[in-house]
Amino acid sequence: MAAEEKEAVSRNFIEQIIDKDLAEGVYDKVCTRFPPEPNGYLHIGHAKSILLNYGLAKQYGGKFNMRFDDTNPTKEKNEFVESIKADVEWLGADYEDRLFFASDYFEQMYEGAVKLIKKGKAYVSDLSADEMREYRGTLTEPGKDDPNRNRSIEDNLQMFEDMKNGKYADGEKTLRAKIDMSSPNINMRDPIIYRVAHLSHHNTGDKWCIYPMYDFAHPIEDAIEGVTHSICTLEFEDHRPLYNWVVEELEYPHPPKQIEFAKMYLTNVVTGKRYIKKLVEEGIVDGWDDPRLVSIAALRRRGFTPESIRLFVDLCGVSKANSSAEYSMLEYCIREDLKMKRPRIMAALDPIKLIIDNYPEGEKETLTVVNNLENESLGTREIPFERELYIDRDDFMEEPPKKYFRLFPGNEVRLMHAYFVTCTGFEKDENGNVTVVHCTYDPASKGGNSPDGRKVKGTIHWVPASESVKAEVRLYENIVDEEKGVYNEDGSLNLNPNSLTVLKECRIEPSVMSAKAYDSFQFVRQGFFCVDCKDSKPEALVFNRIVSLKSSFVLPKDEKK
Repeated sequence: MAAEEKEAVSRNFIEQIIDKDLAEGVYDKVCTRFPPEPNGYLHIGHAKSILLNYGLAKQYGGKFNMRFDDTNPTKEKNEFVESIKADVEWLGADYEDRLFFASDYFEQMYEGAVKLIKKGKAYVSDLSADEMREYRGTLTEPGKDDPNRNRSIEDNLQMFEDMKNGKYADGEKTLRAKIDMSSPNINMRDPIIYRVAHLSHHNTGDKWCIYPMYDFAHPIEDAIEGVTHSICTLEFEDHRPLYNWVVEELEYPHPPKQIEFAKMYLTNVVTGKRYIKKLVEEGIVDGWDDPRLVSIAALRRRGFTPESIRLFVDLCGVSKANSSAEYSMLEYCIREDLKMKRPRIMAALDPIKLIIDNYPEGEKETLTVVNNLENESLGTREIPFERELYIDRDDFMEEPPKKYFRLFPGNEVRLMHAYFVTCTGFEKDENGNVTVVHCTYDPASKGGNSPDGRKVKGTIHWVPASESVKAEVRLYENIVDEEKGVYNEDGSLNLNPNSLTVLKECRIEPSVMSAKAYDSFQFVRQGFFCVDCKDSKPEALVFNRIVSLKSSFVLPKDEKK
């Protein structure tokens, strides 16, 4: 009994509603849907809706519909249709053969509007947009009846047909639902359900010059497809009475039920389509999939995995209360997913040469190293070792501070997987920059252990000079300045000038030579990196830093396993 009670408590409020509906026979099966408008790329917030709707359908053995809510041709493009399909499929939400377009139902929507007119529940209005606002009233004052509210059914039918046949200009006529101009819910004050718009549609071309409004179209789409639970975000809560009114007046036998949940907000990121569009058009980012953004395409390009997004969504949970998640939590999720799956390799992002003066010239040896010490199933790889290597510039200092345990004149360190080396000198260029570090090695310390038992405090990574792979590495920070906030006082974005650093002379061990788009690795001491899918070429690799190794996010105790 205790186990059953615990299970009941752990179910979120949406699951509880579905359980009750199934138990009472309201529906005999579950059908959910994800209904994006194809007017931009999806972002991290949409991932929650995708995974929630798909997960519920799978959990209850039901169906999941992928539907494009393409009732507004003003901003919709096939480019966005294809990007959304790619995102949903990448996240693992399998809609099988259940791909739908709202525009496929334009005829049924038109017939539904005619039915409302015949029932005396809709009428054609002559009011302009400004007049409509004036008549609507306020939150404290009721609206006024439209002068055309009591037109005859015959006149309304004829005028609506004339609207469809292109006899009126844009904005000249609208079709309004006849509900209640004194309703405390402004959405119920005779809302517009059709408007005239002489626009070509990405799917239906020029067949229509009138288009349904979202609040009218959406419940019809759900009802036609047999959706049982229409799960949307909280801003649609006040629209639910209109949703119910539409499906009831059109007399659908098993009307869907709208349920609202809280959006997932991520701190200090840009998700607004208007702002992203501006960033793209002004060339500040290189597209909707720029890795500094949090569109799903951008996260995929940067190197995030579907598993990491699913973990993030799970940690955020489902509730009725709006809340924000820290970006550091998203970073935690990708670290958790990759740390056991990816090889840990060596890379010098700001390389300087290290010459082992007492290593035989012209000789090479091969070292066998473990790919991931925490996951032996990833196996081993071989790395060539030679007299000349590259190390990171940060691993040498001419005059080090206290507790600096890496290379400096006279100090001995361990070369990872290889030998102990002692710094004997260095060279500088005409600008005073160190270009070469000289050292000697202890041949008896192969594998990083000395036979006489002496200890060294520092271990540094390296790559072979002659066989290392030259690559470009891109380091990302937030596109906006986190300390100053996302927006300036004038509403513009507060951009971070250091959001992208490009390193063009990086050297990486030869195991990455055959890496392809989306392949990811942990670079020792640097972070996780992914091969860029747009700019990387086999002969000129480009890596994006997915995330650094350091984390400021602490998983709550009740989430730890």
